[in-house]
Amino acid sequence: MAEHAEDAGSAGESLLDKITEKLHGHGSSSSSDSDSEKPETGVAAAAASIRAKVWRLFGREQPVHKVFGGGQPADVFLWRNKKISAGVLTGATAIWVLFELIEYHLLSLVCHCLILALAILFLWSNATTFVHKSSPRIPEVQIPEDLVVNIARSLSYEINHALTVLRDVALGRDIRKFLAVIAGLWVLSLLGNCCNFLTLFYIVFVFLHTVPVLYEKYEDKVDAFGEKAMIEFKKQYAVFDAKVLSKILKGPLKDKKH
Repeated sequence: MAEHAEDAGSAGESLLDKITEKLHGHGSSSSSDSDSEKPETGVAAAAASIRAKVWRLFGREQPVHKVFGGGQPADVFLWRNKKISAGVLTGATAIWVLFELIEYHLLSLVCHCLILALAILFLWSNATTFVHKSSPRIPEVQIPEDLVVNIARSLSYEINHALTVLRDVALGRDIRKFLAVIAGLWVLSLLGNCCNFLTLFYIVFVFLHTVPVLYEKYEDKVDAFGEKAMIEFKKQYAVFDAKVLSKILKGPLKDKKH
């Protein structure tokens, strides 16, 4: 009986030892897992903070695709579908060559296209009536009212926003904005002297189809260069402000005091 009791006690002790070993092993593995997870989460947080602190061109906080609206126009500008983007750019180039190089006129083009379309439909209608003894089904072409309303709303919003900006500039509340608008209008006047409206529109169209996709490809390099350029511009503007703008703004106040 004593031996049986001793065997039972040793078996219980061995069972307890195994349980404690498993608990310690699980605890150490869980602690090691938590320790291994902590550096990963710390590295992820550090990477996220570094990405948040990276300087982006024009203060951009969203991807380039989101900046362009994130829809089908953004896909065209960023060459998400190369066939559609190439087709749009080819069509714009053909229009520019047609009107600028060949010197074809818009009214003549519209009239000639209508003459060709009416002639084809007229011949098709008469041929179908003569062969099949029934008139053809020519589809009705109508411009959707919602499309026209949305375009009108977008144009009115942009025009009103431009007028608001010009009003703020005219009130003289922001000297930086005033100088930026004056410089932009001066550059546009120089471009207007160099080329006509169609050529300028085509240059802007090609610019929108080439520069954004190149910027998205070399985003980090361009942003780093832009940050250096912005720092240098701020330094030069501070010097210009101290030597010129401050004296211009303080001049009328001194005259009033005298």
